[in-house]
Amino acid sequence: MTTVKDMLATYPADLGEIDRAKLTRCIEECVACAQACTACADACLSEGMVGELTKCIRTDMDCADICTTTASVLSRHTGYDANVTRAMLQACATACKACADECGTHADQHEHCRLCAEACRSCEEACQELLGALG
Repeated sequence: MTTVKDMLATYPADLGEIDRAKLTRCIEECVACAQACTACADACLSEGMVGELTKCIRTDMDCADICTTTASVLSRHTGYDANVTRAMLQACATACKACADECGTHADQHEHCRLCAEACRSCEEACQELLGALG
């Protein structure tokens, strides 16, 4: 299986001073978070009290979309724009925090929300670490 690290290693141009380990982790966390959020939203839709989970579902879907887009932007290096990357990372960290907070309110009742909150917190942390490394 090809990994993010493998793909970054094959990039033919210079990636500059970016911390490859933090970049790799951030892309991987974004992909994992998007998957967790998509699965959590779907699980919420299967709960008997789906009406009480509307905000959770919406937050999951927003977070999944933002994480997916962030992973895509971070995976492209031709014509790199640090300002766009910073904005994407900030948006992703914000979405992950909001989703983790919302899922956290349901974590005692729904295991899928607990797991999603964990994935969101891990992704938020990876985004913040990469932001810090970008300067």
